Amino acid sequence: MYVPIELDKTRNFRYGMKAISYIEKKFKKPIAKVDLNGLTMEETATVICAGLTHEDTKLTPDKVMDLIDEKGNFKEVLEAMGEAFNLAFGGNEVNEEKNE
Repeated sequence: MYVPIELDKTRNFRYGMKAISYIEKKFKKPIAKVDLNGLTMEETATVICAGLTHEDTKLTPDKVMDLIDEKGNFKEVLEAMGEAFNLAFGGNEVNEEKNE
């Protein structure tokens, strides 16, 4: 399941096992212990990056911040990220597409 977001182009959030593992490694704690409401900007960029790297492995948190600053709407990005994160943990709705 993907949640699209318009940045430099249409990108699709997805939080699979690799993305969750990336977040856990960066935060040095299990995902269940990560407070998504109390993140710094750098931490937020890390979570956003994790959800987008399945399509673009060259993305970094710094590049994500640049994309959002240049082309994105921060509020819309956070909403899409939250929706994708919810879907990863059993939420429903959204655009379902097959993995490549």
